[in-house]
Amino acid sequence: MAEKLFTSAEKDQIVNAIKSAEVTTSGEIQVHIENQCKIDVLDRAAEVFETLKMYQTKDRNGVLFYLAVGDKKFAILGDAGINQVVPDDFWENIKNHMASLFREGKFTQGLIDGIHQAGEALSTHFPYQGEADENELPDEISFGS
Repeated sequence: MAEKLFTSAEKDQIVNAIKSAEVTTSGEIQVHIENQCKIDVLDRAAEVFETLKMYQTKDRNGVLFYLAVGDKKFAILGDAGINQVVPDDFWENIKNHMASLFREGKFTQGLIDGIHQAGEALSTHFPYQGEADENELPDEISFGS
């Protein structure tokens, strides 16, 4: 179910949004989609964050978009570096915008908008470092069970 939420073209659009957002920042964005979340959604997002080794970025500036499609739950989790510099309600505001699009069935657009908003904050606080900047994490969508 998780892998079938998006068409191949929609997956490409989401990956392109990640790549586009990361062009202007040293930050890292990942999307993880699975069917069910049997625990608190933020706790599960934290587990996935750790499993994907997102905490290993040099500036602790990774952002995870976690979706449990069968349970209709999602979370956005930023690492310590980005959380120190964005307003307290930053992730909640992005989540609310995404949720309004999700309610309209616009899952791809909701994710793309969220990725772009996170990318803007990352580029403001963690600008691209030129040749010294490396893509520390994969841009592809990861899927769980």
